Amino acid sequence: EKMNSTMSEEPDALSVVNQLRDLAADPLNRRAIVQDQGCLPGLILFLDHPSPPVVHSALLALRYLAECRANREKMKSELGMMLSLQNVIQKTTTPGETKLLASEVYEVLQSSNMSDMDNVNEMNYRRRKAQFFLGSTNKRAKTVVLHIDGLDDSSRRNLCEEALLKIKGVISFTFQMAVQRCVVRIRSDLKAEALATAIASTKVMKAQQVVKSESGEEMLVPFQDTPVEVEQNTDLPEYLPEDESPTKEQDKAVSRVGSHPEGAASWLSTAANFLSRSFYW
Repeated sequence: EKMNSTMSEEPDALSVVNQLRDLAADPLNRRAIVQDQGCLPGLILFLDHPSPPVVHSALLALRYLAECRANREKMKSELGMMLSLQNVIQKTTTPGETKLLASEVYEVLQSSNMSDMDNVNEMNYRRRKAQFFLGSTNKRAKTVVLHIDGLDDSSRRNLCEEALLKIKGVISFTFQMAVQRCVVRIRSDLKAEALATAIASTKVMKAQQVVKSESGEEMLVPFQDTPVEVEQNTDLPEYLPEDESPTKEQDKAVSRVGSHPEGAASWLSTAANFLSRSFYW
C-alpha cells in the first residue's frame, strides 16, 4: 500500500530496491528472485537511476544473486544486463565504490559459462576486453573476511549491513550466516580496522579477522580495541529522516521473509508490480 503514497519517487525507488537487496541477501530467495518475471529487468533499470544510492543498492542485490551459480547464465543473458553494468563502470559521475562493485558483478557474470577446459587465450582476450571497461579498478580492492560474534539472525545482519554501508571505501559484502562470517570487499586504502569499529558501534556484535596461517590453517585475529576514525560515506545520502523512513517497518517484513518462501514470493509480486508501474509506461 505504501507504494501508492504521495512520497516523492526517489524514496519509493530506494525502499523497493533496498527491499530486493535484503531479500537477495538470503540464499533461500536467490533462485526465486531471478526466476521472477519482473525483478531482474527492474534491477537492470535501477542501474540507470539518477540516484547513486539506488544504483549501489541494485548492484548489491545483483552481487548477492550472482553468488548462486545457477543464476549466472540467466542474469548474464538478461536484456541490458551487461550493457548497463558497463555504463555504470564507464560513467564519469559514478562514485568509486559503485564502479568497483559494478566491475565485480560484471566479472562474475562474464566468466559464468567458462568451463575449465576453455583455453587460456579466450580468458586473456576477455580479460583485456574487461580491462578496457574497468581500467585498473580491481587492483584497488582487497577482500577481508570477518568472523562476527553475535551475527545470528536477519535483524542482526541488517544492523551489520547498515553499519558497513556507512563506511567510505566498502564495495560489497556477502554474509555466511551459518558460520557467522562476512566477506567484505574494500578499497585497498581502507584499513580493515574501520570495519571492526563500525561493527562494534552496533553494540551487539564484535568482529575478528579471519586469516590463513602459512600452513593454510584459518585463525581468528582480534582487532585492536582503539577505535579507528571512520570516514562516512557521503556518496550515499539519506533521503528520508530516520523516523519517516519506510524501511523501518519493512525490516520486520524482511526478517519474516527468510523463513517463509511464500512470503518472499508475495513480496516479489508487489515489487514487480511497482517496477512495472514505474518503468513500463
